[in-house]
Amino acid sequence: MTLKHLMAVATVALGLHAAPVMAQETAIEAMQEYLMFQDYESGIILPQQIDQGVFETALFVDTRDAGQFDTETIPGAVNIEWREVLDRIDEIPEDRMTILFCNTGSLSAQATFALRVAGRSNVVVMQTGIIGWKQDAAWKP
Repeated sequence: MTLKHLMAVATVALGLHAAPVMAQETAIEAMQEYLMFQDYESGIILPQQIDQGVFETALFVDTRDAGQFDTETIPGAVNIEWREVLDRIDEIPEDRMTILFCNTGSLSAQATFALRVAGRSNVVVMQTGIIGWKQDAAWKP
């Protein structure tokens, strides 16, 4: 192998290594920017805040698995598992409040964070999840 070939291989190898690092740095910068400019309670909603008006205009997204969704969910909710929200972002409207929930709010909080970093400021997580909604919702159909 000539020096020219070695240099080409080294350049390609460094380029392949640099691409994931650059992608990671870009992701970190986007998350840092999001965190720096958000209010303390932005991106969340409590079950007590969900009145009839909110319920009738928001899209509810159940981020639990299909089995849990089939067993019980909030009426009218759609099922997009928390790990799939970015893959299925086109199914999440940009023009109305979208409330993500799971059992307690922990998995849906991760999905909400990912969507908000991706630019969906209309997406919120319902703290305390479906468990809290069943106990504390201001209005239920």
